[in-house]
Amino acid sequence: MNTLVCTAPGELVLEQRPRPVPAEGEVLVRIRRVGVCGTDMHIFRGTQPYLAYPRIMGHELAGEVVSAPTGVDLAPGEAVYIMPYMSCGHCSACRKDKPNCCRNIQVLGVHVDGGLAEYLCVPAGFVGKATGLSLDEAAMVEFLAIGAHAVRRAQIQPGQSVLVVGAGPIGIAAALFAKLAGGVVTALDGRRDRLDFCAEHIGVDHTVDLGPDSAHRLGSITDGDFFDVVFDATGSPKAMEAGFAYVGHGGAYVLISVVSADITFSDPEFHKRETTLLASRNATLEDFEMVVETIRAGKAPTRALNTHSGRLADLPTDLPNWMSPEAGVIKAIVSC
Repeated sequence: MNTLVCTAPGELVLEQRPRPVPAEGEVLVRIRRVGVCGTDMHIFRGTQPYLAYPRIMGHELAGEVVSAPTGVDLAPGEAVYIMPYMSCGHCSACRKDKPNCCRNIQVLGVHVDGGLAEYLCVPAGFVGKATGLSLDEAAMVEFLAIGAHAVRRAQIQPGQSVLVVGAGPIGIAAALFAKLAGGVVTALDGRRDRLDFCAEHIGVDHTVDLGPDSAHRLGSITDGDFFDVVFDATGSPKAMEAGFAYVGHGGAYVLISVVSADITFSDPEFHKRETTLLASRNATLEDFEMVVETIRAGKAPTRALNTHSGRLADLPTDLPNWMSPEAGVIKAIVSC
């Protein structure tokens, strides 16, 4: 079968590998679509801290069932999405029903080989029906679920003021589900094109360009109260530290971004505001199912989100181009 291997930073090689044979309890999936995300770009750049090369990237996956174990409600030819976080099921986190932060987690395309290949074997519990979704939409479930999980962690109430810092795909997903939860949402980013996308397709209430007067403008929007909930989706330690100042008294700060850095903040301000600080990692089956229902209901702008498309064989050329801000990529989807 065809596979695309990142052999080293900056090197993508199309390789022929044997078609995998499913072990007991595994579903054999013919991969049809793979969403490209920031993690893949970090792998290509050589800035992903949890990865060893060579690696087959790809964890935003949609495909069709080739075979499934006896007793599993999946039929050959059925469209499916894949939850790429392979949790162990028995560690302390899994026992607390938090498999998204499993102590032994193996993420497809990061810790183990992913889906930029024609076929993939996956344990049945990580394969979900994509009934009513196109294959392109099924490939978007994973990144939308990350935003949905963060919003669920924040327990947003209708009418609360919400700030999303970073209007890339994950920030857009957080803004979408914050709006659906009834929040009054502001997006902050350094790229006007992405802010315009949030206004047009997500319906955010306010957009603010990153700049020297950002804090003043954010304060003006909220009459000086700042925000009940702030999400960071920037991947920037400096931005993550700045975000503490945007949380209003009694508010919550949700860090979706993961960075290889120490994050510092003013303890007096943190205590004065009685800030709730939350990490949000990956997503759960509940989040995936909610996203599927949201797409089926027509509440997610999937057509607008899918800005770029390509083929597996062309990705060595396409990926470097898509990484340029000038390309205007929100979500690129590869056909396998």
